[in-house]
Amino acid sequence: MTKSTKVLNKKKISFLNKINQQIFILFGLITIVCVFSDFYFENSNLTVPFIITALISFIITFFSIPILKKIKIKQIIRKEGPKKHLLKEGTPTMGGVFFIPTGIIISNIIYINNENYKIILTLSLLIVFFMLIGLIDDLISLKKKLNTGLTSNEKLILQFFISLIFIIICAFNNFIPNNIQIGNQSINIGNLIYPLGIFVLLSESNSSNLTDGLDGLLSGCSALIFTGLAISISIENQSIGETLAPFCIVMSGCCMGFLFLNKYPAKLFMGDSGSLAIGASLGGIALISNNLWSLLIMGGILAAESISVIVQVSIFKISKRIKGKGHKLFLMTPIHHHFELQGNKESQIVGGFWFITLLLVIINLIFFIKP
Repeated sequence: MTKSTKVLNKKKISFLNKINQQIFILFGLITIVCVFSDFYFENSNLTVPFIITALISFIITFFSIPILKKIKIKQIIRKEGPKKHLLKEGTPTMGGVFFIPTGIIISNIIYINNENYKIILTLSLLIVFFMLIGLIDDLISLKKKLNTGLTSNEKLILQFFISLIFIIICAFNNFIPNNIQIGNQSINIGNLIYPLGIFVLLSESNSSNLTDGLDGLLSGCSALIFTGLAISISIENQSIGETLAPFCIVMSGCCMGFLFLNKYPAKLFMGDSGSLAIGASLGGIALISNNLWSLLIMGGILAAESISVIVQVSIFKISKRIKGKGHKLFLMTPIHHHFELQGNKESQIVGGFWFITLLLVIINLIFFIKP
């Protein structure tokens, strides 16, 4: 081994160690928040569910990797994306079918005798069906050997149908309040909450799907947002806080356990089965707990990813119609690809987006939560 090779290997090992340090810092930070919540709030129970779920999620997804490799469930990279992403071709995918059910099963086992168990069951069904939509999309993509499975319209119709059923169930059981809480202000919008609810579920699931484009990006951001929702619910809504807050932290735990294998360089991708389910769970929890505004703030990165795509497409189409040639505002969308093409390292972008999400969670808790 030459001297230059040894230097390169040392740099690589140092770089990977820094990434591992970031993961453990994130895990430690969420654990500390859970411990503080359990100490500060009466009947809070977040620490043990978070740690246990993270551990089980890690173990299950770890053993899923050789299974997925054996049956050749491997990621297909779109040719239009950044060229260096072609190196990810062949990485096992559809990890969502392993870590998402982990969170759902643990939540149902813990709270099956809880008085608010119907809420957990309803959310679980929503998440499972969105996961199945993603699974169908992933399987079709693998069969076609392309990065696209279901068409946009097909996916949207399925998402709309499941969202509609979820909203109807919630309406009959009075799970969703008719007002939107923003700090000390409560805005009553009556029955408009139901079409808004469908919009939230569609937008959150697709925003999560767009965000899942870099190693560890969505899983890390989701772990933070779920934790933020858990604390928000514990502070604001004691009536369902004992049920929904732990449900949030269990979802955070399963994302965290997956993140240990999804970090750069990813050994496993979650696929649409994971990203669509995460988005649906965030939207469903926010609707039932009346935390739509909080989700908008804490999920700023998810919103930015979607908005970047909408803006890019709109500007391109308008400029093409007016000038005959389409123009782009960003080098590539979703926006994380724009930063990649500017020369930023993937791990730096992911770490930066995590930090922004952490700041947004803190801002929401300080300025927009009414004790």
